Amino acid sequence: MQKFLENKLLPILMRVGNNVIMVAIRDGISFTLPFIIAGSVFLIIANLPIPGWSEFLGPYAEMLSVPVQATFGAIGLIAAIGISYNLAKYYKLDCLSCCCITVAVFLLAQLDDTHKINVNNFGAAGLFSAIILSVITVYIVRFFVEKKIYIRLPDSVPPAVLQSFISLAPAMACLTLIWLVRVVFNFDINAFFTLILSPLVMGLDTLPGILILVALISLLWSCGIHGTNVLSGITSPIFLKFIAENTEAYLQHQPVPHITAEGFYNFFICSGGSGATMGLVLAMLLSKSRYYKSLGRISIGPAIFCINEPVMFGVPMVFNPIMMLPLILTPMVICTCSYLLMQFGIIGRPVFQIPWTMPPILNGYFATGGNIPAAIWSGCMVIISTVMYYPFFRILERKQLVTEKEEEAAALASAGA
Repeated sequence: MQKFLENKLLPILMRVGNNVIMVAIRDGISFTLPFIIAGSVFLIIANLPIPGWSEFLGPYAEMLSVPVQATFGAIGLIAAIGISYNLAKYYKLDCLSCCCITVAVFLLAQLDDTHKINVNNFGAAGLFSAIILSVITVYIVRFFVEKKIYIRLPDSVPPAVLQSFISLAPAMACLTLIWLVRVVFNFDINAFFTLILSPLVMGLDTLPGILILVALISLLWSCGIHGTNVLSGITSPIFLKFIAENTEAYLQHQPVPHITAEGFYNFFICSGGSGATMGLVLAMLLSKSRYYKSLGRISIGPAIFCINEPVMFGVPMVFNPIMMLPLILTPMVICTCSYLLMQFGIIGRPVFQIPWTMPPILNGYFATGGNIPAAIWSGCMVIISTVMYYPFFRILERKQLVTEKEEEAAALASAGA
């Protein structure tokens, strides 16, 4: 298994994860997080699960929901700017010019059949077209700049004016291309990109799909690779789209459509970090081994805030055949339970985007809009994690205790000599 991962699977996944476009998408999507979290704060305040809260706010409740439309309703546009900025930065192009051209291209692509801009596509509905269009735009600009196809002006011209003329030719090319496709041929770009990506979207919204993703992330972690970062360029846009649609449904008092929205992986699978290692940290705190007890004390603080690098590289979990099995199985078991509990309406589904460092129990409560069963389940996840990791940890602990006794004996012998 180890040889297969190292020689066959890892090279493919590393090429995908380190691809320039995937990195730009991952980093560009992260531009949306401050706006989504800020919008969620207003949404949480407007919908606090306190009896009589809505009556207390009165007309101000609707006013508090207004910033949500300006944040969730613009994530497609913000993502387009972020992705084009990061990709232009990598290719050493003028980032501001690329962002401005991308915005114009994105707006042109969102025209409806009456040639008016459909602002509804600025949000989650236009996220996929934002990704594709921003990448296409930057590569067109790069082609023009590398081939030096632009208007040349004397060196005495101010740099700002010079850059504007350099951007003119690629801007005209990009806008003409999108104008031909959307206006002349009346081809709905946004609907097309949504259609071709729908199998992946539908797959990640199912239990088998999310289980495959969880297993893959854990496999990468077992080889010392940050699995979430490697695959986030592919998955983040989808989960971000889900949470935006969940939030909109929540605001409209309609059934929440998605289970695996942004927050499901962090808050309802990975208690303590990737691999759901919170239970392992608790087991180490109770260990008889000096090493593991010390490691548990060091790790408990970060683990509360969903950071588990001390565990991954301290135990270590990386390249450790004994711990590979619980590292993969534990999050898969918790994922299955969480998914089914949400599927049958026993606990709430994610509706708010909150910081991924939110501690257990609190994260389940706030992510679901104050659903108490979800908060209780968040605590139960820690118990399940402890039960699953403990037998495997005991094997490591016994080996470590033998090593520590041998070290003590050797120290006493050297002191006696």
